[in-house]
Amino acid sequence: VELLCTVDEETGLTGANNLGKNLLEGKTLLNLDSEEDGAFYVGCSGGQDTVGIFNIVWDDIPKNYKSYEVMLDGLKGGHSGLDIANGRANAIKLFARLLLKLSDIDYRIAEINGGSKRNAIPREAEAIIFINEADESKIKNIADSFVKEALLEFKVNDGGLKVSLTKKETKHEKVFAKEFSDKVINLLHALPHGIMAMSPDIPDLVETSTNLATIFTQEDKLRVGTSQRSSIDAAKANISEMVKAAFNLAGIEKIEDADSYPGWQPNLNSKILKLSKEVFKEQYGKEPEIKAIHAGLECGILADKYPGLDMVSFGPTIQGAHSPDERVNIKDVEKFYKLLSGILEKIAKGN
Repeated sequence: VELLCTVDEETGLTGANNLGKNLLEGKTLLNLDSEEDGAFYVGCSGGQDTVGIFNIVWDDIPKNYKSYEVMLDGLKGGHSGLDIANGRANAIKLFARLLLKLSDIDYRIAEINGGSKRNAIPREAEAIIFINEADESKIKNIADSFVKEALLEFKVNDGGLKVSLTKKETKHEKVFAKEFSDKVINLLHALPHGIMAMSPDIPDLVETSTNLATIFTQEDKLRVGTSQRSSIDAAKANISEMVKAAFNLAGIEKIEDADSYPGWQPNLNSKILKLSKEVFKEQYGKEPEIKAIHAGLECGILADKYPGLDMVSFGPTIQGAHSPDERVNIKDVEKFYKLLSGILEKIAKGN
């Protein structure tokens, strides 16, 4: 029996990522890192970031135009893997739709920002725009109509949408050139977001997805961040290429790949899964749940480093993982220990 302990799983899978490829000899892995009693996990998504960076094209602020802040917020957001199937709105996508609806009004963008984290569905987006004060009421009316329209789509799953337009003094001395603004808005509208494919093996499991995560104005650069997930590496790479194609069509100057990690494709014919299910049924008189997760587990990295490794992941019920509120169900720990012991015993007997 080999015991593998890794570090920093919650902050970036650092330990697994730096594991040598010649350290382990075993061909079967029991991953003791799932958080739900009564379930065996057999797959997870891999992930990567695809980032596009524009060189901003500036123009002079039109004479007598005043600065306003446009804010879109009130959305739920959520984890870009676990919550991607919950039908929640993406603030950046909605913001692009709103700006397109203002196309008949001469507004100029000085700054645009949205989202906060690479692995989160954005909850808010905002821009500093310069307009003729006479157009203020028109923009507010369009924004009010847009909110009513959007809530027809998201009222049930994400009904807190709000849009505001507020006069705000700023120190901006330039605005985006109109042609450049149009390219950015069309790109945000065109970029894919959400579920791209469902698993053919596990009901209700998202297999492949992409998230338009962030947009930041940083001095003379505009940075657009996206993240892709899939349990199939080829599918993950394909969605990243789709995002890059949209970037290239928009004439973006620089594209970066970052934070790539492999997925763990479910194998429902796994020998260790079959054995583990037998032990569970012997101990509890019922079938366990078989699941996969649309988020990263160390199993994906280990499978990449040790091809052919037969794996299953399980553990006691944990709540508030990776937070100050993290806690474990004590009664489940005893059940988990009994289950682990039973599986190890059956492996040792060669059954």
